[in-house]
Amino acid sequence: MKTLFSLIESPAHPNFNTLYQQLGVQEERFTAARKLHKALQKQQPDFLVGEFIYGYGNNYAGANVCNLDVTLRALQRFSPDTKVIVFCDKEEMPYISKLTTLFPLHAVLPLPASEQAMQTALAS
Repeated sequence: MKTLFSLIESPAHPNFNTLYQQLGVQEERFTAARKLHKALQKQQPDFLVGEFIYGYGNNYAGANVCNLDVTLRALQRFSPDTKVIVFCDKEEMPYISKLTTLFPLHAVLPLPASEQAMQTALAS
């Protein structure tokens, strides 16, 4: 059975629980990145799903682009083979390239994401 970690940081994160069950994917949901990082030390999921939230006002001198930076760095360390699927609001789509220059992403799904798009991402 494939495993998937969902990092849910906003209400815009789609709920594909039924789809995951139909595809035989076991989902583990996290509402705090800190708890997801701890879980990565014990289990390496096949997929990580999260929502891209661009850091418009951060003052990290380019070190952090969005909410997923620290999580993706932890993923590189503890589970480098995990495929990353990112949801992205259409208004923030121009900024996703800043993340893809730092980290490999398996798929970027524009919100609202369809079940078909997610199914395709999980199958490829």
